Amino acid sequence: MTQGPALNPADPEGAIAAAAKSYSNWGRWGDDDRLGTLNFLDAAKRREGAALVRRGVSFSLAQSFDMDGPQKGWRRRTNPVHTMLDTGTDAALGNQGFPHGIGGADDVIAMPLQCSTQWDGLGHIFDHGFAWNGRRADKVVTSDGDLVTGIEHMAPHVAGRGVLLDVGRVVGEDGELPDGFAVTEEHLTATARAHGVTVGRGDIVVVRTGQLARVRRTGWGDYAGGPAPGLSFTTAGWLHRTEIAAIATDTWGFEVRPNEFEHAFQPLHQIAIPNMGLLIGEMWDLDALAEDCAADGQYAFWLTAAPLPITGAVGSPINPVAVK
Repeated sequence: MTQGPALNPADPEGAIAAAAKSYSNWGRWGDDDRLGTLNFLDAAKRREGAALVRRGVSFSLAQSFDMDGPQKGWRRRTNPVHTMLDTGTDAALGNQGFPHGIGGADDVIAMPLQCSTQWDGLGHIFDHGFAWNGRRADKVVTSDGDLVTGIEHMAPHVAGRGVLLDVGRVVGEDGELPDGFAVTEEHLTATARAHGVTVGRGDIVVVRTGQLARVRRTGWGDYAGGPAPGLSFTTAGWLHRTEIAAIATDTWGFEVRPNEFEHAFQPLHQIAIPNMGLLIGEMWDLDALAEDCAADGQYAFWLTAAPLPITGAVGSPINPVAVK
């Protein structure tokens, strides 16, 4: 397979400007829109997704939230710190102060909202100082949080028809793509064809590259921020044209790393989030689901992946659940 249309590695500015103009959804759902492409996920699409539940088997698509995660401190992103406030030891010693023998345990967690399986909110990325729907970034996200497109607005909506595209299994060797592999539109459509599944308006698409399976064998290494397989910048047209509601991958950054341009940082994010309004998920664990899909030949399923309604947040940890 080819790697798609050629890009000029020396001209990220030109490519980003052209894609932003071609694939913008600004104003599509009105000036006050807070949901972006989640507008494609309507009641009919949810009914379609719910009808896919036949066996009742379910899969969590979340990585663990603990100190053994991949984060290394970049941009102050750390792994979760879990601390017990009350324990069984306290209860056994009778020092909790409760009557008639009752005891309990309590705990607290401190973590960046995007340190493990998560959604990128619409206030997460800007393009030349502008946020989703053409709003000025400084008027959207301040020290008080995302005042306009806080991820809490998405909390009721992220449930519907999920589709797995196991590109690692279809295109890669031994079910995995190598780091730096750019997944093109051709790879995505060939994978859908191999799976016998369609991708279209309102779908929540999950793309498995196999990178997470590899680092589980070899160690985290540079999983967080280092080289990775991922979507090519050239898939922006496919992401826009298919009218999917959301997309997620098993990698740290969704798009191929190193990026396809010189002196660029996450250029596909720069198109997809502030210009397209696309909901992007990262660090999803798709391996068990992929094994089941390969076994029964069914690559579409009911998927629910609501963000925590954290007021003003620009991202959220999630526990996506696929049901077949």
